[in-house]
Amino acid sequence: MKNRAPFLVYTVLRLLAFLVPLAVMWFFFPIFREFWWLAAIFAALIGVSISMLFLRAPLADASARLVERRGGRSEAAQADADAEDEAIDGAGRPDSGSTGSAPRV
Repeated sequence: MKNRAPFLVYTVLRLLAFLVPLAVMWFFFPIFREFWWLAAIFAALIGVSISMLFLRAPLADASARLVERRGGRSEAAQADADAEDEAIDGAGRPDSGSTGSAPRV
């Protein structure tokens, strides 16, 4: 399960945590066929509870993967910003010896 995309695994497990209780209530309790919105509310509450209790590891894997992806982007963005800063600083400096003024610090 480590090779699969952790966000996809977590999403599928969360959907199952919602859909299975919804199906159980829908098929085994006839009152919920009439009040489908109440079954959806109860299924959502049960799904959140199941997620909080049993899906901590997949959530941690998905979160770590997102942090890795975001960290890679920020390093690349920082390298790009550094290159731009060097280009701007290099273009703004006067030629040595052409002016008598002191170089900027």
